[in-house]
Amino acid sequence: MAEFVTVSQMVQKLNLEIISGSETSLARNVTIADISRPGLELTGYFNYYSHDRIQLFGSKEITFAQRMMPEERLMVLRRMCTEDTPAFVVSRGLPVPDEMIEACAEHDIPVLRSPISSSRLLGEMSSYLSGFLAPRTSVHGVLVDVYGLGVLIQGDSGIGKSETALELIKRGHRLIADDRVDVYQQDELTLVGEPPQILQHLIEIRGIGIIDVMNLFGASAVRGSMQVQLCVYLEAWAKDKKYDRLGSADTAIQIAEVEVSQIKIPVKTGRNVAIIIEVAAMNFRAKAMGYDATKTFEERLTQLIAQNKDND
Repeated sequence: MAEFVTVSQMVQKLNLEIISGSETSLARNVTIADISRPGLELTGYFNYYSHDRIQLFGSKEITFAQRMMPEERLMVLRRMCTEDTPAFVVSRGLPVPDEMIEACAEHDIPVLRSPISSSRLLGEMSSYLSGFLAPRTSVHGVLVDVYGLGVLIQGDSGIGKSETALELIKRGHRLIADDRVDVYQQDELTLVGEPPQILQHLIEIRGIGIIDVMNLFGASAVRGSMQVQLCVYLEAWAKDKKYDRLGSADTAIQIAEVEVSQIKIPVKTGRNVAIIIEVAAMNFRAKAMGYDATKTFEERLTQLIAQNKDND
């Protein structure tokens, strides 16, 4: 988990315009993902003022501030400026009050602006900060983008996870992370995986060593992050073990407090695991869209049994 994001990093990521601010002010730390929209504070009510959050001014806040007397506006904005206030942001490309620039300059706080709407800007800033500041958990496996679906390939060491991922990459899919995947919970239902910086774009193949996927296969073969939607567990084929042949034994595992659907694929000589994972991803998407081949088979079987009873 990153402890903070600098204002400068946020400016570059969200393409914000710098109205005022020094290099020192742009190096301020943002430690909280929540964004404050100061409504009551403009009226002078500061009992529950969230001074350590980014202060977002939309059309409502700017319009209200413009109706205030200049002296009153400056006094209120000075009270809003504290040592740990990261930045003031104005949306919709609205004009920035001179008193805001003056008050922020006194406390070395940057003033930023964006042309997009307040609600959209609020969502983008919250999403970026939540993802960057969220607690991260490392899981062992390979994360691959298969037909736009984040597939986490897991299994015992030496089972062939990286080799399977390499085959998927050759078939046009994209690598997110090999060996170690850093995952974080974006919300209650969404789990996102990304590679550690040291392993970005790299994959280890026993007998060859470390290869750079981006260098060998191009930029289209890699991706920076991906939602983890399906977990495929590779296990060695056991002759005496019974395996699910209908696909009715749905299971799920919990990663970072988010449940992820899991399927287990037995691995033995002659099985093309990469193709099986491709089909598993397509079948998972079909189920999500409401089509389940297992249910179709069971309905047909029930109809056939009923017909045989009628013929008897």
